[in-house]
Amino acid sequence: MSSDMNSIGIIGGSLAGLRSAEALRSEGFAGAITMVSAESHLPYDRPPLSKQVLRGAWPAEQVQLATPNRLTELDVTFRGGVRATAFDAESLTVTLADDAQMQFDGVIIATGAQLRHLPGTQDREHIYGLRTLDDSLVLRDALAALTPDSNVVLVGAGFIGQEIATVAAELGHRVTLVEGMSLPLLHIVGESVAATLTALPSLKGATLELGVGVKQIGPATSDALAGVLELNDGRSINADLIVVGIGVTPCTDWLEGSGLTIENGVVANDRLMAAPKVAVAGDVARFHWIAPGRDEHVRIEHWQMAADGGAHAARSLLAGVHAERFSPVPYFWSDQWGKKIQAVGRPDSNDDVVFVDGPDDEGRFVALYKRGNLLGAALGVSRPAKVMGYRALLERGASFDEAIEHARS
Repeated sequence: MSSDMNSIGIIGGSLAGLRSAEALRSEGFAGAITMVSAESHLPYDRPPLSKQVLRGAWPAEQVQLATPNRLTELDVTFRGGVRATAFDAESLTVTLADDAQMQFDGVIIATGAQLRHLPGTQDREHIYGLRTLDDSLVLRDALAALTPDSNVVLVGAGFIGQEIATVAAELGHRVTLVEGMSLPLLHIVGESVAATLTALPSLKGATLELGVGVKQIGPATSDALAGVLELNDGRSINADLIVVGIGVTPCTDWLEGSGLTIENGVVANDRLMAAPKVAVAGDVARFHWIAPGRDEHVRIEHWQMAADGGAHAARSLLAGVHAERFSPVPYFWSDQWGKKIQAVGRPDSNDDVVFVDGPDDEGRFVALYKRGNLLGAALGVSRPAKVMGYRALLERGASFDEAIEHARS
């Protein structure tokens, strides 16, 4: 462990930040830890926001990852509700929105990502996005206030969009998803899997409008409380509530002039180090991924990546030149339309895909992704045990032929 660090600042107060703090203590760091968060909430779990919290099944308290007592146990000073506005990587000085300056011996950047917005929609009534706990609570109340059979429109049919659409349909509303790509998730899972996944919303009565963008959202009318979506092909859709889910951008504005390399996130090495005594983790990290079949810089927006990356960033910061390589096996899941989508590894739209199970009449299947001669990923719908069975193969860089043999066993 580096002996010249007595204070560490964790900038960002969600999962990656919390796991960093926990790892610092478990590795024996006894100095001061300060966690700075733009949100006033203590660290909480994001995946339930578009599922259990949104449908009203969980109270907000149930997503909390750390209680005040837990932070006391970790001896972490939490500064919530204040945004970091500047950073000097040489002096390790962080400037906050209240003009306070804090200097540390080491810094972990875990500021995550923020929503993309359609121009002119941020302050419109009945138009929402979902990223934070507060977003989820506001959208939950808005959905609950709608009369049955209202028109709910999702702009963007990615994982979050489809999860929100699932809840809206369960609440008895008419749901339409507008997606600019020819297939939802095409750039993530590839054409054959994306085409198979389109059956899931159809089974629940939702409407998919594919390969068309939103030109603008017109004013509200008596038949469209949120406004009328004008599509690029000349059609229009009445909406009583609109959710914009067109992705996120990493929170790096505050790092302009910091001395760090910023390119679709904070660029880091294969140890999650962005500069001497500066580590990075979570959605904001664009790290050098070196693993079987991989040698690239990636930014991966997964829960597991934030958790594993937060802990690894802390260990790297303490280890200095002796830090170990971060070689994760990515994992993500999504609950939508009564099914669970899971993937281990990193699906790529350019990989060759082989279905080794299904799809059946209920949309269940397992697909394997071939990257060169290696297994790149396994993705399945409502086949959890089968999908997770490929994790060990990915960890050791198994060949695709080995994966096919595993599927047959």
